[in-house]
Amino acid sequence: MARQLERFENLVSMFFTRAGERGGKPFLWARRDGKWVSISWNEAARQVAALAASLKKLGLEPGDRVMLVSENRPEWLIADLGIMAAGCVTVPTYTTNTTRDHQHILGNSGARAVIVSTQKLAKQLIPAVMFASECHHIIGIEDIRTGQTQEVAQFHHWAELVDGPADIGGTADASATVGRDDLACLIYTSGTGGAPRGVQQHHGMILHNVEGCIDVISTDFGWDEEVFLSFLPASHAYEHTGGQHFPIALGAEIYYAESLEKLAANIEEVKPTIMVVVPRLFEMLRARILKTIEKDGGLPAYLLSRALSIEAKRYAGKKNPLDLPMDGILSLTLRKKVNKKFGGRMKAMVSGGAPLNTDVGLFFQAMGLPMLQGYGQTEAGPVISCNRPQAGIRMETVGPPLMNTEIRIAEDGEILVRGELVMHGYWRNPEETARVLSDGWLGTGDVGHLDAKGRIVITDRKKDLIVNDKGDNVSPQRVEGMLTLQPEIAQAMVHGDRHPYLVGLLVPDPEYANHPDLQQLLGKAVDRVNAELSVVEKVRRFILADESFTVENEQLTPSMKIRRHVIKAAYGDRLDALYKK
Repeated sequence: MARQLERFENLVSMFFTRAGERGGKPFLWARRDGKWVSISWNEAARQVAALAASLKKLGLEPGDRVMLVSENRPEWLIADLGIMAAGCVTVPTYTTNTTRDHQHILGNSGARAVIVSTQKLAKQLIPAVMFASECHHIIGIEDIRTGQTQEVAQFHHWAELVDGPADIGGTADASATVGRDDLACLIYTSGTGGAPRGVQQHHGMILHNVEGCIDVISTDFGWDEEVFLSFLPASHAYEHTGGQHFPIALGAEIYYAESLEKLAANIEEVKPTIMVVVPRLFEMLRARILKTIEKDGGLPAYLLSRALSIEAKRYAGKKNPLDLPMDGILSLTLRKKVNKKFGGRMKAMVSGGAPLNTDVGLFFQAMGLPMLQGYGQTEAGPVISCNRPQAGIRMETVGPPLMNTEIRIAEDGEILVRGELVMHGYWRNPEETARVLSDGWLGTGDVGHLDAKGRIVITDRKKDLIVNDKGDNVSPQRVEGMLTLQPEIAQAMVHGDRHPYLVGLLVPDPEYANHPDLQQLLGKAVDRVNAELSVVEKVRRFILADESFTVENEQLTPSMKIRRHVIKAAYGDRLDALYKK
């Protein structure tokens, strides 16, 4: 029988309950001086209680907002829970934010204090604090030079706040008065379509997600001693819920990855059982594995070909009994080797944040790594649905909705969601709130339908649909996803609204960027993709981008989605010129 999560009234109570059960066992791991060092559940609970008491001493009151600017590290989680344990509201922000971004969020949220981890991050933050009339406290996790901000905000050392007196029992009792409808955090959307908006996430919203995720993992995989590796931005709703509160509910250990560059090595060392990932990372890992196998050639290449062939037949419902011996050989050879690269005990890799290309999903399934594509958005906690083996995994779907989640398809095809997971609204933005919420239903902005088994199939975002001059609808994500699977193409954006055909903006893969015949290579890559596309989806012409789409140039969100409006502002004229040639 599947284990169910007991009902909690708030996230802090859930944490203190698990800490009481787990006691001195390791909880949070970080790499320090070349070694993995852990903080126990007991010590984390002590620091959360101490921080909560310190924040109250600073004069912060229930409902006050506290901004959190930090890379993923144990202190991030302790800060988040400490803020909530003080009755305050966490306002996580991206480490890539500019001073202007910080200024907007400080002003909009009315944060009274900010916790910042390093001097590097403080450099963009401090000037914004100077202009924030309501922010009076800066807490530095590491030593921070604040310059002449003393007249505006008092500076406090993290160590002094978490080393203070800690009444775990008293803090837990005080937290018990917080209800599921109470505000837990304000998470600002990453701004794919403009200025970030503060999504009001209440405790029940996140707990609903956690309960639904535990139902999936418990029913389909079993729930035991779980290990997570955290590397997506903790300030993103996907990681905040899936990579922090979900493992807390499971009583799991959380390791914090050193960097994206060291992620592959960290995975092998840590041996995670569950990973919360975005599709772009899977694409990168797939490309790396393919490159290694192709370089080896011979037997490895043959085994890969057979693994993909067997998986394709299985997926199409055409299993061949003659494949069974080879399937066994693959499990002892290729799959075992690839699994070892992922630590050797992976139960499930959950993909979310953007559409997963079917070929990528089937590749990992063929390697024996269970791949679950999820779907959601910040306004829904963020998890709305997830593929699960018992319902039959179909890569073209994002699975059935989480338990206690209602889905309805509007007349125009928009996916509507209702349940405790739906936000109470955007912070200080009644107009936008009224636009997306109606009678408890959240308009997701995504277009799709439910298949015969109740799984959600997404065809596109309403506002991202390209409508050509003949009225045909084209999904840009589908075409872009196929383009970026070509080894020569690292990133792509297609363009063609109210035009006769699609054109593309391409970022070449670094390995090919200096190739003397780059244009010709890219042309052949586009031709290969076009061969798989319908007439209205084909990319007729393309130009090269001046630089990669990055978070720094604001052409990529921190969750790795392209910012179409920013890219179009930079390249729109050149893309439109392709129609005049």
